[in-house]
Amino acid sequence: MRVCLASTSPARLMLLRQAGIEPLVRAPRVDEDAVVADVEAREGRVLAPDEHVLLLARRKAADVAAALRADDPHFDGIVIGGDSMFEIHGEVLGKPHLPEVATARWHAMRGRTGILHSGHSVIRVAPGVGDREVHAVADASVSFAADVSDAEIDAYVASGEPLLVAGAFTIDSLGGPFIDRVDGDPSTVVGMSLSTVRRLAAQLGVVWTGLWNRELS
Repeated sequence: MRVCLASTSPARLMLLRQAGIEPLVRAPRVDEDAVVADVEAREGRVLAPDEHVLLLARRKAADVAAALRADDPHFDGIVIGGDSMFEIHGEVLGKPHLPEVATARWHAMRGRTGILHSGHSVIRVAPGVGDREVHAVADASVSFAADVSDAEIDAYVASGEPLLVAGAFTIDSLGGPFIDRVDGDPSTVVGMSLSTVRRLAAQLGVVWTGLWNRELS
């Protein structure tokens, strides 16, 4: 049983490796902004955060599953797609990209609690049968330390770490010491809820321990 990660996220790859899985990695060919804009235009509304991340997770997994079908007809396993976004006091925060944006966010977030929404899609791909897909959203709340100093924020932003992650923070690297509490599956905040992926795989008849293919040191 093989596993394909429909993502180039280093955090998601790290999570699977830590869980004993060395996946095939394929980048989804999905224009995220265009996908969301198209759905919102057709439905005449702004998607809620959980709808947003689930839509993109499903599109990414579907794109990679279709590509696998074309490139490797003998692929037998699951494709995992994911997407995340951070919401705090009703405001959705994606990747800041710019240092000044990340700095402003940290000044606004310290001492407050937000929610990390993570969408998941798992598709069972096997030769000679149609794809089967299941999906779910996992949420985890994150409480930031109130005593994070301006100097610490400046140093963290200067490290470059928060610029390309949803919400401008991590819990598994340099940003971890600035977070007081996480309620929910911690791996959700890293990038993908492993417990959610395991449950989705089980719905497709896949036993999680049967995916282990990597020795842990």
